[in-house]
Amino acid sequence: MSIVSVFAVMFLAMLLGMVMNAGRHVDGKLRMQNAADSAAYSGGGVLARGMNTLAFTNHLLCDVFAVDAFLREARDQNSASYSPQILAAWNKVAGQFSASGFSKFTALGSAIQQKTPLEQQMVSSYSNWAKSVSDQVLPLMEEILQDELIPKYQRAVVAAFPDIAASAARESAARNGTPDFGRGTMYGVLWRGDGTPLGGGNEAGYSPDDRTLPAVDPELDSLPNQSDYVRRAQRDRSRLAHKYLDDWNNQMLSGFDQVAKMSQFANLWRSFTCGYLEHLLNVEYPRTNLPMMIRDNPADATNPTAELQQHYTFIAVTYWKKLPEMLPGLFRNPLEPDAQAFAEVHVFIPRQRLEWVHEGGTGGGSNQTSLGGVPGEIAYVGSSGGSQGASGGGGEWVVGRVGGPTIWNLWNQSWNAQIAKVTAPALATILQTDPQLPGFDAENFKLPNLGGLSSDEIEEQISPH
Repeated sequence: MSIVSVFAVMFLAMLLGMVMNAGRHVDGKLRMQNAADSAAYSGGGVLARGMNTLAFTNHLLCDVFAVDAFLREARDQNSASYSPQILAAWNKVAGQFSASGFSKFTALGSAIQQKTPLEQQMVSSYSNWAKSVSDQVLPLMEEILQDELIPKYQRAVVAAFPDIAASAARESAARNGTPDFGRGTMYGVLWRGDGTPLGGGNEAGYSPDDRTLPAVDPELDSLPNQSDYVRRAQRDRSRLAHKYLDDWNNQMLSGFDQVAKMSQFANLWRSFTCGYLEHLLNVEYPRTNLPMMIRDNPADATNPTAELQQHYTFIAVTYWKKLPEMLPGLFRNPLEPDAQAFAEVHVFIPRQRLEWVHEGGTGGGSNQTSLGGVPGEIAYVGSSGGSQGASGGGGEWVVGRVGGPTIWNLWNQSWNAQIAKVTAPALATILQTDPQLPGFDAENFKLPNLGGLSSDEIEEQISPH
């Protein structure tokens, strides 16, 4: 019994070591895969945020042009100089109405004579207020345009956000590697779909048509179709700047549109501000202060899949030293390289999602424009929108699409990131390649030699992730 007990205890110890080893390996594998997913999503989210930042600043640039034109008219007060002449003409007409002998015309003449001083007072008060605002704000708007502060910021975004994404992926992996159980730091690297790593200052060496963020600077970049980018940038800038100027004028001149129409102040103001805006766009800054343009629209490419994989697909790979074995004399990891896990993330514009929407008194239909739009618009499916069923009192529920605009450009602020099944053709190359990043080299990881193993074989036979 003693001898049997000794062998039983030895067997149980070996079994316990095997179970603990297997559990630690499974835990390490899960943590590495979670780290790869987290690194991919973190890095992809930063890149999507970079695209949204470019889109936001494009809109901001157009708004600065609109505000500058608005404040120039506030400074020069052209509209206010013409309004007294127009009101004087109304007073002259009012005298003729009053002397007409017709009771209605007489009352009209008296009303005009009572209203013109009030409109003049309104014009003067508004002009004085607008000029005081212009004196404080216009120099700032002029400096933003003269020094090209927004384009400079956009260039910094294009240069810096890939490094920020790489840092986010690395930090995410490092946090998932704590505690390390003697394996050292878990390291995360974010790779582009073409097999080049992000970070380490690599962005400065890329040509304009190969940068990580697919953005073109129409002012500086030298590309074969540069003139087309410039024309599109000028066209879109003009369209948005005029839209924002209209918004400013409609909001700020609503009082004149409703109760002070005789002075024609609102129409004069709109005409002068439009003239200032045209001068800004076409005379002062025709080839500078241009918005960033998206480099390529995948839908227009000869091979959309290749375009998406090269410029909008990223692979996160996590690296970790081999796990120290329990009872190393009995259990040994036969693999020479250190452990790896990987995940793929796509940066993209989401499609509108299907959802039940109520069709009735609130109306419906899509209001999507060619330059983006406001999230929350509804495109009805199988229905013309409107008030079907309203006569019954409750309307009806129909299937519609809800979400933001779906146009791939740098006016759309709906860029997002999503984890996806790994399909990048460069996966096998990425797993065997040293990214040559300073922190990575310091860890001295051993990379695998996959021989002739292809990316498809890795995805189908080794990892279903």
